[in-house]
Amino acid sequence: MTKSRIWVQATVAAAVLGLLACSSTTFDSTWRAPDARPLQLTGKKVVAIFVNKNMAMRRAAEDTMAREITSHGAQGVAAYTIFGEEDIRDQAKVRDKLQSMGFAGLVVMRVAGKETQVNYVPGTYYGSPYYRTWGGYWGYGWGAVYDPGYMTVDQVVKLETLVYSFDQDKLVWAGQSRTVSPKDVESFISEVARAAADQMEKDGLIHKA
Repeated sequence: MTKSRIWVQATVAAAVLGLLACSSTTFDSTWRAPDARPLQLTGKKVVAIFVNKNMAMRRAAEDTMAREITSHGAQGVAAYTIFGEEDIRDQAKVRDKLQSMGFAGLVVMRVAGKETQVNYVPGTYYGSPYYRTWGGYWGYGWGAVYDPGYMTVDQVVKLETLVYSFDQDKLVWAGQSRTVSPKDVESFISEVARAAADQMEKDGLIHKA
């Protein structure tokens, strides 16, 4: 394999990795109640609440959250199907209604901040030795070029996730995550929900269905 081909493959690989990194979720911090018991939610109703004034965004986010909750064995229900825009703000009313309807708990998500992240990728020169013949240099020379540096600007969205258990009557888990360059509401919320479930599993709070 020639050096020029190796360089091309490396460049393509770097580009692919860059695309995969365009949307990634990590947790800045997580917390589990010290005395929280593992959640037994298989088959039980769990409501999904996305705190946002934009009703269209809230509906899309809660539908996605409900699907992710269901994928882990519980019965996820979007809060907008139960509460209107005003009722959802009344904590006592929400709690009483959910408990009367037999819900075991709730998952709340809220955008906690946004920031711009600027990164600089330095340029790279792929040099070539000097050849005595014109033909010896020609093929290699086209592969030995200068790759200029460039700037990338990413939008980072921070999300707060809270998990309440009605059975235990407490907040059992909380997390602060950051997602780089989310593409849309559905994929963004789905990615955070899966990351939160993975982290809660590591914390011994839930088990995969």
